Amino acid sequence: MRLPRVYVDTSVVGGYFDPEFARWSRALVDDFRAGRLQPFLSDLLAAELAGAPKHVRDLYAELRVAAGPPIQLSADALDLADKYAAHQIVPVRFRNDMLHIALATVADADIVVSWNFRHIVRFDKIRQFNAVNLEAGYKVIAIHSP
Repeated sequence: MRLPRVYVDTSVVGGYFDPEFARWSRALVDDFRAGRLQPFLSDLLAAELAGAPKHVRDLYAELRVAAGPPIQLSADALDLADKYAAHQIVPVRFRNDMLHIALATVADADIVVSWNFRHIVRFDKIRQFNAVNLEAGYKVIAIHSP
């Protein structure tokens, strides 16, 4: 049986060290370590974490071993993010939030996990992302907090 593929955004990696989010972020990382879930990481995540504190980058490096090569930014993901922007799901200045969803969708992840309740983990946004996904020929993707 294939493991559920979980796309991890930046907030989850940082949340591992944040008292408010640590409990759930750490439980998710424990599931990755135990081989119960397959982490999906992206080049965008790596770029966003490049200036993070060393302990955050070290956690990313550990997850990277379990995840394998990161999901590459592709023309398909850029095009899907443009479609999200055209539907005004998220203000364009938060393009990376849309790119995370697009990368996960194009890579066929099963779920996106995020602590971003403003632009990603919101019922109305999830419905809008998935409407555009279906319109563009992709499957619906689950989006949750850890």
